Amino acid sequence: MAPTSTGREPSALLAAITGSPIVRGLVNAGFVARSRRRHAAVRSLRPAEVQERVLRRLVRKARDTRFGRDHGFGRIEGVAGYQAAVPLRTYEALWGDYLRDRYPILDDVTWPGRIPYFALTSGTTQGATKYIPVSREMVASNRKAAETMLAFHVASRGRSRLFHGRMFFLGGTTQLEEPAPGVRQGDLSGIAALEVEPASRAYTFPPLELALESDWDRKLSALAERGVRERITLVSGVPSWLLMLFRRVLEISGKATIGEAWPELELVVHGGVKFDPYAEAFRAILGRPDIRLQDAYACSEGFIAFGDPGTGHLRLALDHGLFYEFVPVEELDAPSPTRHWLADVRAGVNYAVVVSTCAGLWSHVIGDTVRFESVDPPLITFTGRTRYTLSAFGEHLINEEVEGAVAVAAAACGASAGDWHVGPVFRGELGFHQYVVEFVGDPPDPDEFRRRLDADLSRRNADYLAHRAEGVGLPLPALIVAREGSFASWMRARGKLGGQNKVPRMDSGGKLTADLVEYLQGQGLIEREVAAG
Repeated sequence: MAPTSTGREPSALLAAITGSPIVRGLVNAGFVARSRRRHAAVRSLRPAEVQERVLRRLVRKARDTRFGRDHGFGRIEGVAGYQAAVPLRTYEALWGDYLRDRYPILDDVTWPGRIPYFALTSGTTQGATKYIPVSREMVASNRKAAETMLAFHVASRGRSRLFHGRMFFLGGTTQLEEPAPGVRQGDLSGIAALEVEPASRAYTFPPLELALESDWDRKLSALAERGVRERITLVSGVPSWLLMLFRRVLEISGKATIGEAWPELELVVHGGVKFDPYAEAFRAILGRPDIRLQDAYACSEGFIAFGDPGTGHLRLALDHGLFYEFVPVEELDAPSPTRHWLADVRAGVNYAVVVSTCAGLWSHVIGDTVRFESVDPPLITFTGRTRYTLSAFGEHLINEEVEGAVAVAAAACGASAGDWHVGPVFRGELGFHQYVVEFVGDPPDPDEFRRRLDADLSRRNADYLAHRAEGVGLPLPALIVAREGSFASWMRARGKLGGQNKVPRMDSGGKLTADLVEYLQGQGLIEREVAAG
Protein backbone atom coordinates (compact mmCIF):
# COMPACT_ATOMS: atom_id res chain seq x y z
CA MET A 1 0.00 0.00 0.00
CA ALA A 2 1.03 3.60 -0.43
CA PRO A 3 3.20 5.23 2.24
CA THR A 4 1.49 7.53 4.67
CA SER A 5 2.35 10.10 7.30
CA THR A 6 0.11 11.40 10.05
CA GLY A 7 2.57 13.58 11.92
CA ARG A 8 0.94 16.31 13.94
CA GLU A 9 2.50 19.62 12.96
CA PRO A 10 1.98 22.58 15.32
CA SER A 11 -0.04 25.59 14.24
CA ALA A 12 1.82 28.78 13.37
CA LEU A 13 0.63 30.39 16.62
CA LEU A 14 1.74 27.41 18.74
CA ALA A 15 5.12 27.34 16.96
CA ALA A 16 5.62 31.06 17.60
CA ILE A 17 4.74 30.73 21.29
CA THR A 18 6.82 27.63 22.02
CA GLY A 19 9.78 28.96 20.05
CA SER A 20 10.03 32.35 21.79
CA PRO A 21 13.17 32.94 23.92
CA ILE A 22 11.13 33.51 27.09
CA VAL A 23 9.16 30.28 26.68
CA ARG A 24 12.32 28.37 25.78
CA GLY A 25 13.94 29.58 28.98
CA LEU A 26 10.94 28.58 31.07
CA VAL A 27 10.69 25.16 29.39
CA ASN A 28 14.41 24.57 29.90
CA ALA A 29 14.21 25.56 33.59
CA GLY A 30 11.26 23.22 34.10
CA PHE A 31 13.06 20.37 32.34
CA VAL A 32 16.21 20.85 34.43
CA ALA A 33 14.21 20.80 37.67
CA ARG A 34 12.27 17.70 36.61
CA SER A 35 15.50 16.01 35.45
CA ARG A 36 17.14 16.50 38.82
CA ARG A 37 14.17 14.91 40.56
CA ARG A 38 14.18 12.02 38.11
CA HIS A 39 17.92 11.51 38.52
CA ALA A 40 17.57 11.29 42.29
CA ALA A 41 14.59 8.94 42.02
CA VAL A 42 16.37 6.52 39.66
CA ARG A 43 19.46 6.40 41.86
CA SER A 44 17.29 5.37 44.82
CA LEU A 45 15.57 2.46 43.04
CA ARG A 46 16.07 -1.09 44.28
CA PRO A 47 16.70 -2.93 40.98
CA ALA A 48 15.25 -6.38 41.76
CA GLU A 49 12.16 -4.96 43.49
CA VAL A 50 11.45 -2.59 40.62
CA GLN A 51 11.88 -5.31 38.02
CA GLU A 52 9.55 -7.73 39.80
CA ARG A 53 6.88 -5.00 39.96
CA VAL A 54 7.35 -4.35 36.23
CA LEU A 55 6.86 -8.04 35.42
CA ARG A 56 3.75 -8.31 37.59
CA ARG A 57 2.19 -5.30 35.83
CA LEU A 58 3.02 -6.68 32.38
CA VAL A 59 1.54 -10.11 33.16
CA ARG A 60 -1.58 -8.62 34.74
CA LYS A 61 -2.12 -6.31 31.76
CA ALA A 62 -1.81 -9.12 29.18
CA ARG A 63 -3.57 -11.96 31.01
CA ASP A 64 -6.65 -11.85 28.73
CA THR A 65 -4.69 -11.85 25.47
CA ARG A 66 -4.31 -15.02 23.45
CA PHE A 67 -0.72 -15.36 24.66
CA GLY A 68 -1.72 -14.68 28.26
CA ARG A 69 -4.42 -17.35 28.19
CA ASP A 70 -2.11 -19.88 26.53
CA HIS A 71 0.51 -19.38 29.25
CA GLY A 72 -1.74 -19.10 32.28
CA PHE A 73 -0.95 -15.47 33.10
CA GLY A 74 -3.91 -15.36 35.50
CA ARG A 75 -2.16 -17.89 37.75
CA ILE A 76 1.37 -16.42 37.67
CA GLU A 77 2.53 -14.92 40.97
CA GLY A 78 6.18 -13.98 40.57
CA VAL A 79 9.35 -14.32 38.53
CA ALA A 80 9.85 -18.05 39.14
CA GLY A 81 6.26 -18.81 38.12
CA TYR A 82 6.62 -16.70 35.02
CA GLN A 83 9.83 -18.42 33.94
CA ALA A 84 8.23 -21.82 34.48
CA ALA A 85 5.23 -20.87 32.33
CA VAL A 86 6.90 -18.93 29.50
CA PRO A 87 9.76 -20.46 27.50
CA LEU A 88 12.49 -18.45 25.79
CA ARG A 89 11.55 -17.47 22.25
CA THR A 90 13.45 -16.02 19.33
CA TYR A 91 11.67 -13.66 16.95
CA GLU A 92 11.26 -16.48 14.45
CA ALA A 93 9.46 -18.61 17.03
CA LEU A 94 7.17 -15.76 18.10
CA TRP A 95 6.38 -14.94 14.47
CA GLY A 96 5.51 -18.53 13.67
CA ASP A 97 3.55 -19.22 16.86
CA TYR A 98 1.58 -15.98 17.22
CA LEU A 99 2.17 -13.19 14.73
CA ARG A 100 2.28 -14.57 11.20
CA ASP A 101 -1.34 -15.74 10.94
CA ARG A 102 -2.75 -12.47 12.32
CA TYR A 103 -0.37 -9.89 10.83
CA PRO A 104 -0.95 -7.00 10.21
CA ILE A 105 -4.00 -6.89 12.50
CA LEU A 106 -2.84 -7.88 15.96
CA ASP A 107 -5.85 -7.46 18.25
CA ASP A 108 -5.31 -8.88 21.75
CA VAL A 109 -2.77 -11.40 20.47
CA THR A 110 0.28 -10.88 22.67
CA TRP A 111 -0.66 -7.43 24.01
CA PRO A 112 -4.11 -5.96 24.74
CA GLY A 113 -5.72 -3.85 22.05
CA ARG A 114 -4.51 -3.33 18.50
CA ILE A 115 -0.81 -2.89 17.74
CA PRO A 116 -0.61 0.45 15.85
CA TYR A 117 2.98 0.18 14.59
CA PHE A 118 5.55 -2.33 13.41
CA ALA A 119 9.24 -1.44 13.44
CA LEU A 120 10.81 -3.09 10.41
CA THR A 121 14.31 -4.40 10.80
CA SER A 122 16.48 -7.01 9.18
CA GLY A 123 19.24 -6.61 11.74
CA THR A 124 22.74 -6.25 10.37
CA THR A 125 23.00 -9.52 8.50
CA GLN A 126 21.16 -10.82 5.45
CA GLY A 127 18.15 -12.08 7.38
CA ALA A 128 14.56 -11.58 6.35
CA THR A 129 12.64 -8.51 7.46
CA LYS A 130 11.35 -8.63 11.02
CA TYR A 131 8.10 -6.97 12.07
CA ILE A 132 8.58 -5.88 15.68
CA PRO A 133 5.31 -4.82 17.37
CA VAL A 134 5.31 -1.28 18.80
CA SER A 135 2.39 -0.47 21.11
CA ARG A 136 1.33 2.94 22.41
CA GLU A 137 2.79 1.86 25.74
CA MET A 138 6.10 1.13 24.02
CA VAL A 139 6.16 4.61 22.49
CA ALA A 140 5.71 6.01 26.02
CA SER A 141 8.35 3.59 27.35
CA ASN A 142 10.94 4.76 24.83
CA ARG A 143 10.14 8.39 25.63
CA LYS A 144 10.50 7.80 29.38
CA ALA A 145 13.85 6.04 28.95
CA ALA A 146 15.15 8.85 26.72
CA GLU A 147 14.07 11.45 29.27
CA THR A 148 15.84 9.46 32.00
CA MET A 149 19.01 9.44 29.90
CA LEU A 150 18.78 13.23 29.51
CA ALA A 151 18.15 13.59 33.25
CA PHE A 152 21.52 11.93 33.92
CA HIS A 153 23.13 14.28 31.40
CA VAL A 154 21.60 17.33 33.10
CA ALA A 155 22.79 16.09 36.51
CA SER A 156 26.36 15.76 35.20
CA ARG A 157 26.29 18.99 33.20
CA GLY A 158 25.37 21.42 35.92
CA ARG A 159 23.90 24.00 33.56
CA SER A 160 22.23 22.41 30.56
CA ARG A 161 20.53 24.56 27.89
CA LEU A 162 19.08 21.82 25.67
CA PHE A 163 15.73 23.56 25.21
CA HIS A 164 17.27 26.90 24.26
CA GLY A 165 17.88 25.39 20.83
CA ARG A 166 16.85 22.29 18.89
CA MET A 167 17.63 18.61 19.37
CA PHE A 168 18.62 16.99 16.07
CA PHE A 169 17.53 13.36 15.61
CA LEU A 170 19.22 11.79 12.58
CA GLY A 171 17.01 8.83 11.75
CA GLY A 172 15.43 7.03 8.86
CA THR A 173 12.47 8.24 6.87
CA THR A 174 9.15 8.89 8.58
CA GLN A 175 7.40 7.62 5.46
CA LEU A 176 5.49 4.67 6.87
CA GLU A 177 3.58 2.05 4.92
CA GLU A 178 -0.02 1.31 5.92
CA PRO A 179 -0.54 -2.45 5.54
CA ALA A 180 -4.01 -2.18 7.14
CA PRO A 181 -6.26 0.68 8.26
CA GLY A 182 -4.85 2.24 11.40
CA VAL A 183 -1.65 0.16 11.27
CA ARG A 184 1.67 1.60 10.08
CA GLN A 185 5.11 0.11 9.65
CA GLY A 186 8.60 1.34 8.87
CA ASP A 187 11.76 2.66 10.48
CA LEU A 188 11.60 2.94 14.28
CA SER A 189 12.99 6.47 14.15
CA GLY A 190 10.15 7.35 11.80
CA ILE A 191 7.61 6.06 14.30
CA ALA A 192 9.25 8.14 17.02
CA ALA A 193 9.25 11.25 14.83
CA LEU A 194 5.54 10.93 14.10
CA GLU A 195 4.79 10.57 17.81
CA VAL A 196 6.44 13.86 18.80
CA GLU A 197 3.86 16.12 20.43
CA PRO A 198 3.07 19.34 18.49
CA ALA A 199 4.24 21.53 21.39
CA SER A 200 7.62 19.76 21.34
CA ARG A 201 8.36 20.30 17.65
CA ALA A 202 9.83 23.75 18.30
CA TYR A 203 12.60 21.99 20.20
CA THR A 204 13.36 19.18 17.74
CA PHE A 205 14.85 18.90 14.26
CA PRO A 206 14.24 17.99 11.45
CA PRO A 207 10.71 19.09 10.61
CA LEU A 208 8.48 16.44 9.09
CA GLU A 209 8.86 17.65 5.52
CA LEU A 210 12.59 16.85 5.75
CA ALA A 211 12.17 13.70 7.82
CA LEU A 212 9.80 12.35 5.15
CA GLU A 213 12.54 12.31 2.49
CA SER A 214 13.27 8.67 1.61
CA ASP A 215 16.39 9.21 -0.53
CA TRP A 216 19.23 9.16 1.99
CA ASP A 217 21.74 11.21 -0.02
CA ARG A 218 19.23 13.99 -0.77
CA LYS A 219 18.02 13.89 2.81
CA LEU A 220 21.53 14.17 4.28
CA SER A 221 22.34 17.18 2.11
CA ALA A 222 19.04 18.88 2.98
CA LEU A 223 19.51 18.19 6.69
CA ALA A 224 23.00 19.70 6.62
CA GLU A 225 21.91 22.76 4.63
CA ARG A 226 19.00 23.49 6.98
CA GLY A 227 20.81 22.33 10.08
CA VAL A 228 23.68 24.82 9.84
CA ARG A 229 21.13 27.62 10.29
CA GLU A 230 19.72 26.13 13.50
CA ARG A 231 20.83 26.45 17.13
CA ILE A 232 21.57 22.75 17.63
CA THR A 233 22.10 21.64 21.22
CA LEU A 234 21.92 17.85 20.80
CA VAL A 235 22.56 15.46 17.91
CA SER A 236 21.59 11.78 17.94
CA GLY A 237 22.19 8.93 15.50
CA VAL A 238 24.27 5.96 14.39
CA PRO A 239 28.01 6.90 14.52
CA SER A 240 28.84 6.26 10.85
CA TRP A 241 25.87 8.33 9.64
CA LEU A 242 26.63 11.08 12.15
CA LEU A 243 30.14 11.40 10.71
CA MET A 244 28.67 11.71 7.22
CA LEU A 245 26.34 14.46 8.47
CA PHE A 246 29.15 16.29 10.26
CA ARG A 247 31.32 16.31 7.13
CA ARG A 248 28.44 17.78 5.08
CA VAL A 249 27.88 20.43 7.75
CA LEU A 250 31.54 21.44 7.65
CA GLU A 251 31.52 21.61 3.83
CA ILE A 252 28.46 23.87 3.84
CA SER A 253 29.40 26.05 6.80
CA GLY A 254 33.09 26.42 6.00
CA LYS A 255 33.89 25.81 9.67
CA ALA A 256 36.81 23.72 10.85
CA THR A 257 34.91 21.77 13.51
CA ILE A 258 31.33 20.93 14.48
CA GLY A 259 31.89 22.80 17.74
CA GLU A 260 32.35 25.97 15.67
CA ALA A 261 29.43 25.24 13.35
CA TRP A 262 27.11 24.59 16.31
CA PRO A 263 28.54 26.58 19.23
CA GLU A 264 25.63 25.64 21.52
CA LEU A 265 26.00 21.89 20.95
CA GLU A 266 26.41 20.14 24.31
CA LEU A 267 25.48 16.49 23.70
CA VAL A 268 26.02 13.88 20.97
CA VAL A 269 24.00 10.70 21.51
CA HIS A 270 25.29 7.67 19.61
CA GLY A 271 24.05 4.09 19.46
CA GLY A 272 23.55 1.05 17.28
CA VAL A 273 27.18 -0.09 17.21
CA LYS A 274 30.12 -0.15 19.60
CA PHE A 275 31.61 3.33 19.68
CA ASP A 276 35.29 2.65 20.41
CA PRO A 277 36.48 2.56 16.78
CA TYR A 278 34.83 5.97 16.15
CA ALA A 279 35.93 7.76 19.31
CA GLU A 280 39.05 9.48 17.95
CA ALA A 281 37.30 10.59 14.76
CA PHE A 282 34.46 12.12 16.80
CA ARG A 283 36.77 13.98 19.15
CA ALA A 284 38.66 15.41 16.20
CA ILE A 285 35.63 16.54 14.20
CA LEU A 286 33.74 17.92 17.21
CA GLY A 287 36.74 19.98 18.26
CA ARG A 288 35.45 20.92 21.73
CA PRO A 289 36.06 18.80 24.84
CA ASP A 290 32.92 20.15 26.54
CA ILE A 291 30.65 18.40 23.99
CA ARG A 292 29.64 15.23 25.79
CA LEU A 293 29.45 11.88 24.00
CA GLN A 294 26.50 9.83 25.27
CA ASP A 295 25.98 6.15 24.53
CA ALA A 296 22.41 4.89 24.09
CA TYR A 297 21.52 1.20 23.91
CA ALA A 298 18.14 1.21 22.19
CA CYS A 299 16.78 -1.31 19.73
CA SER A 300 13.51 -2.11 18.00
CA GLU A 301 12.42 -4.21 20.98
CA GLY A 302 12.86 -1.36 23.47
CA PHE A 303 15.22 1.14 25.09
CA ILE A 304 17.57 -1.02 27.17
CA ALA A 305 20.24 1.22 28.71
CA PHE A 306 22.11 4.52 28.50
CA GLY A 307 25.60 5.70 29.27
CA ASP A 308 26.06 6.60 32.93
CA PRO A 309 28.15 9.81 33.10
CA GLY A 310 29.63 8.91 36.45
CA THR A 311 30.94 5.46 35.54
CA GLY A 312 31.31 5.28 31.76
CA HIS A 313 29.22 2.09 31.70
CA LEU A 314 25.69 1.51 30.45
CA ARG A 315 22.96 1.78 33.10
CA LEU A 316 19.92 -0.45 32.65
CA ALA A 317 16.63 1.44 32.39
CA LEU A 318 14.56 -0.29 35.06
CA ASP A 319 11.09 1.18 35.42
CA HIS A 320 9.68 1.79 31.94
CA GLY A 321 7.85 -1.41 31.05
CA LEU A 322 10.67 -3.84 30.21
CA PHE A 323 11.54 -6.91 32.27
CA TYR A 324 15.03 -8.33 31.71
CA GLU A 325 16.36 -11.86 31.89
CA PHE A 326 19.94 -12.91 31.26
CA VAL A 327 21.12 -16.29 29.97
CA PRO A 328 24.81 -17.31 29.98
CA VAL A 329 25.79 -17.28 26.31
CA GLU A 330 27.19 -20.80 26.39
CA GLU A 331 23.81 -22.10 27.63
CA LEU A 332 21.63 -20.29 25.11
CA ASP A 333 21.13 -23.33 22.89
CA ALA A 334 20.86 -25.79 25.78
CA PRO A 335 17.54 -27.66 26.33
CA SER A 336 17.01 -25.94 29.70
CA PRO A 337 19.22 -22.84 29.91
CA THR A 338 19.65 -21.05 33.23
CA ARG A 339 17.56 -17.88 33.32
CA HIS A 340 18.84 -15.14 35.59
CA TRP A 341 17.32 -11.77 36.43
CA LEU A 342 18.47 -8.80 38.47
CA ALA A 343 18.04 -10.71 41.73
CA ASP A 344 20.75 -13.24 40.86
CA VAL A 345 22.96 -12.06 37.98
CA ARG A 346 26.72 -11.94 38.51
CA ALA A 347 29.33 -9.47 37.32
CA GLY A 348 31.82 -10.65 34.72
CA VAL A 349 29.57 -13.20 32.97
CA ASN A 350 28.75 -12.86 29.26
CA TYR A 351 24.94 -13.02 29.07
CA ALA A 352 22.43 -13.10 26.22
CA VAL A 353 19.74 -10.45 26.78
CA VAL A 354 16.10 -11.57 27.03
CA VAL A 355 13.22 -9.08 27.36
CA SER A 356 9.51 -9.10 28.11
CA THR A 357 7.92 -5.83 27.05
CA CYS A 358 4.87 -3.60 27.04
CA ALA A 359 4.49 -4.37 23.34
CA GLY A 360 3.83 -8.09 23.84
CA LEU A 361 7.26 -9.67 23.52
CA TRP A 362 7.63 -12.37 26.16
CA SER A 363 11.00 -13.85 27.20
CA HIS A 364 12.20 -12.69 23.82
CA VAL A 365 15.85 -13.41 22.90
CA ILE A 366 16.87 -10.17 21.17
CA GLY A 367 20.27 -11.39 19.97
CA ASP A 368 22.49 -9.05 22.04
CA THR A 369 25.08 -9.97 24.65
CA VAL A 370 26.20 -7.98 27.69
CA ARG A 371 28.45 -8.27 30.71
CA PHE A 372 27.59 -6.81 34.11
CA GLU A 373 30.19 -4.49 35.58
CA SER A 374 28.02 -3.86 38.66
CA VAL A 375 24.77 -5.42 39.88
CA ASP A 376 23.56 -2.56 42.11
CA PRO A 377 23.40 -0.19 40.36
CA PRO A 378 22.92 -2.39 37.27
CA LEU A 379 25.77 -1.31 34.98
CA ILE A 380 26.59 -3.29 31.84
CA THR A 381 28.95 -3.40 28.89
CA PHE A 382 27.57 -4.32 25.48
CA THR A 383 29.72 -7.22 24.27
CA GLY A 384 28.14 -7.99 20.91
CA ARG A 385 25.57 -10.14 19.19
CA THR A 386 24.77 -13.79 19.73
CA ARG A 387 25.23 -14.17 15.96
CA TYR A 388 28.34 -11.99 15.95
CA THR A 389 30.98 -14.58 16.68
CA LEU A 390 33.93 -15.52 14.55
CA SER A 391 34.76 -19.17 15.03
CA ALA A 392 34.93 -20.70 11.58
CA PHE A 393 38.19 -22.38 12.61
CA GLY A 394 37.54 -22.83 16.36
CA GLU A 395 38.98 -19.45 17.41
CA HIS A 396 35.87 -18.30 19.36
CA LEU A 397 36.23 -14.56 18.92
CA ILE A 398 33.34 -12.40 20.07
CA ASN A 399 32.32 -8.98 18.84
CA GLU A 400 33.68 -7.10 21.87
CA GLU A 401 37.15 -8.58 21.41
CA VAL A 402 37.38 -7.69 17.72
CA GLU A 403 35.91 -4.21 18.27
CA GLY A 404 38.46 -3.51 20.96
CA ALA A 405 41.39 -4.88 18.96
CA VAL A 406 40.51 -2.81 15.87
CA ALA A 407 40.42 0.36 18.00
CA VAL A 408 43.69 -0.48 19.81
CA ALA A 409 45.54 -1.36 16.60
CA ALA A 410 44.39 1.81 14.84
CA ALA A 411 45.38 4.02 17.79
CA ALA A 412 48.79 2.32 18.04
CA CYS A 413 49.35 3.17 14.37
CA GLY A 414 48.29 6.79 14.86
CA ALA A 415 45.09 6.23 12.86
CA SER A 416 41.35 6.04 13.43
CA ALA A 417 39.19 3.20 12.11
CA GLY A 418 35.72 4.11 10.90
CA ASP A 419 33.68 1.30 9.42
CA TRP A 420 35.07 -2.21 9.20
CA HIS A 421 34.09 -5.83 8.62
CA VAL A 422 35.68 -9.24 9.14
CA GLY A 423 34.78 -12.74 8.01
CA PRO A 424 36.40 -16.07 7.20
CA VAL A 425 37.84 -17.14 3.88
CA PHE A 426 38.05 -20.90 3.46
CA ARG A 427 41.21 -22.21 1.79
CA GLY A 428 41.81 -25.91 2.32
CA GLU A 429 42.02 -26.97 5.96
CA LEU A 430 43.11 -23.65 7.46
CA GLY A 431 41.71 -20.61 5.74
CA PHE A 432 42.12 -17.11 7.19
CA HIS A 433 40.34 -13.99 8.43
CA GLN A 434 39.66 -11.23 5.92
CA TYR A 435 39.43 -7.72 7.37
CA VAL A 436 38.10 -4.75 5.43
CA VAL A 437 38.71 -1.40 7.12
CA GLU A 438 37.82 2.14 6.08
CA PHE A 439 39.96 4.58 8.04
CA VAL A 440 39.07 8.14 8.96
CA GLY A 441 41.76 10.36 7.49
CA ASP A 442 45.13 8.95 6.44
CA PRO A 443 45.29 5.14 6.68
CA PRO A 444 48.20 3.50 8.52
CA ASP A 445 50.69 1.08 7.10
CA PRO A 446 48.44 -1.95 6.49
CA ASP A 447 51.02 -4.53 7.50
CA GLU A 448 51.70 -2.78 10.81
CA PHE A 449 47.97 -2.46 11.49
CA ARG A 450 47.22 -6.15 10.96
CA ARG A 451 50.20 -7.21 13.09
CA ARG A 452 49.07 -5.00 15.96
CA LEU A 453 45.51 -6.26 15.49
CA ASP A 454 46.69 -9.86 15.64
CA ALA A 455 48.80 -9.19 18.75
CA ASP A 456 45.89 -7.58 20.59
CA LEU A 457 43.49 -10.40 19.68
CA SER A 458 46.08 -12.93 20.91
CA ARG A 459 46.23 -11.04 24.22
CA ARG A 460 42.45 -10.95 24.60
CA ASN A 461 41.53 -14.48 23.58
CA ALA A 462 43.43 -17.67 24.47
CA ASP A 463 41.62 -19.76 21.83
CA TYR A 464 42.65 -17.32 19.12
CA LEU A 465 46.24 -17.39 20.35
CA ALA A 466 46.25 -21.19 20.27
CA HIS A 467 44.94 -21.19 16.69
CA ARG A 468 47.71 -18.81 15.63
CA ALA A 469 50.41 -21.42 16.27
CA GLU A 470 52.91 -21.02 13.45
CA GLY A 471 52.62 -23.64 10.73
CA VAL A 472 49.57 -25.39 12.15
CA GLY A 473 46.97 -22.67 12.65
CA LEU A 474 45.59 -19.45 11.27
CA PRO A 475 47.98 -17.17 9.39
CA LEU A 476 48.12 -13.44 9.98
CA PRO A 477 44.81 -12.00 8.77
CA ALA A 478 44.39 -10.49 5.34
CA LEU A 479 43.61 -6.78 5.20
CA ILE A 480 41.89 -4.58 2.64
CA VAL A 481 42.13 -0.84 3.20
CA ALA A 482 38.98 0.55 1.58
CA ARG A 483 38.71 4.04 0.10
CA GLU A 484 36.71 6.71 1.93
CA GLY A 485 32.99 6.19 1.38
CA SER A 486 33.33 2.53 0.41
CA PHE A 487 31.03 1.12 3.07
CA ALA A 488 28.41 3.77 2.39
CA SER A 489 28.55 2.84 -1.30
CA TRP A 490 28.16 -0.86 -0.50
CA MET A 491 25.27 -0.22 1.89
CA ARG A 492 23.60 1.95 -0.75
CA ALA A 493 23.93 -0.86 -3.28
CA ARG A 494 22.26 -3.21 -0.77
CA GLY A 495 19.41 -0.76 -0.16
CA LYS A 496 20.51 -0.26 3.46
CA LEU A 497 22.00 3.22 3.51
CA GLY A 498 21.18 5.60 6.33
CA GLY A 499 18.78 5.73 9.25
CA GLN A 500 18.99 2.78 11.63
CA ASN A 501 20.91 0.54 9.21
CA LYS A 502 24.35 -0.46 10.44
CA VAL A 503 27.38 -1.93 8.69
CA PRO A 504 27.58 -5.67 9.54
CA ARG A 505 30.77 -6.11 11.54
CA MET A 506 31.27 -9.87 11.55
CA ASP A 507 30.25 -12.68 9.24
CA SER A 508 30.49 -16.20 10.63
CA GLY A 509 29.95 -17.95 7.30
CA GLY A 510 31.99 -15.86 4.85
CA LYS A 511 29.26 -15.20 2.26
CA LEU A 512 28.71 -11.57 3.23
CA THR A 513 32.46 -10.99 3.37
CA ALA A 514 32.89 -12.40 -0.13
CA ASP A 515 30.06 -10.15 -1.37
CA LEU A 516 31.73 -7.08 0.15
CA VAL A 517 35.15 -7.86 -1.30
CA GLU A 518 33.67 -8.57 -4.72
CA TYR A 519 31.80 -5.26 -4.65
CA LEU A 520 34.90 -3.27 -3.65
CA GLN A 521 36.95 -4.92 -6.39
CA GLY A 522 34.29 -4.25 -9.00
CA GLN A 523 33.93 -0.58 -8.00
CA GLY A 524 37.66 0.09 -7.71
CA LEU A 525 37.33 1.02 -4.03
CA ILE A 526 40.36 -0.84 -2.67
CA GLU A 527 43.15 1.50 -1.55
CA ARG A 528 45.66 -1.15 -0.47
CA GLU A 529 45.59 -4.87 0.15
CA VAL A 530 47.75 -7.28 2.14
CA ALA A 531 47.35 -11.04 1.77
CA ALA A 532 47.08 -13.42 4.71
CA GLY A 533 50.24 -14.87 6.20
